Amino acid sequence: MKKQIKTRCAWCGTDPTYVKYHDNEWGVPVYNDTKLFEFLILEGAQAGLSWITILKRREGYRKAFANFDPKKVAKFDKKKISQLLRDPGIIRNRLKIESAVSNAKLFLEIQKEFGSFSKYQWQFVNGKPLANKIRKLSEIKATSKESDAFSKDLKKRGFKFVGSTIMYAHMQAVGMVNDHVTSCFRYSKLLMRK
Repeated sequence: MKKQIKTRCAWCGTDPTYVKYHDNEWGVPVYNDTKLFEFLILEGAQAGLSWITILKRREGYRKAFANFDPKKVAKFDKKKISQLLRDPGIIRNRLKIESAVSNAKLFLEIQKEFGSFSKYQWQFVNGKPLANKIRKLSEIKATSKESDAFSKDLKKRGFKFVGSTIMYAHMQAVGMVNDHVTSCFRYSKLLMRK
């Protein structure tokens, strides 16, 4: 019997880390606050770098940032930040590390205000994933009116590293938007999960 080859979005290439991420996570709707906080930290760290660079350090980030527990990260002090600046398992950028700590505090404030970060975040797409009908990679946008609104609100609350492009990438990652190309085997699978 001939093995069927899966058609994937071209951006993931053949790197096993990228393929696994593409096939199992990218575009899957996430409603868990810890997972949403993880992606906020990782997307912020990715600014100016490639996503594969961050994916390959994900375990390092998990260890460095207390399994992405926003309550623990919010308590990181100057001593802990200095430790992180020497940690080869993460991107050692002071601004990105300090913003992750201050963003954790603001994340907790949103949880208090809305009951969960998930409720807050999903309001920007009216609670349902948006499905774009992208036929080729060049059609994928870097921002949207939803990511503009999400970014603007986060900035107003004091968040850092949350520009519209970063927030659009976050929205793609956590399934607020399905940007798999229509020929990709994941596109229709995710449509069925709506």
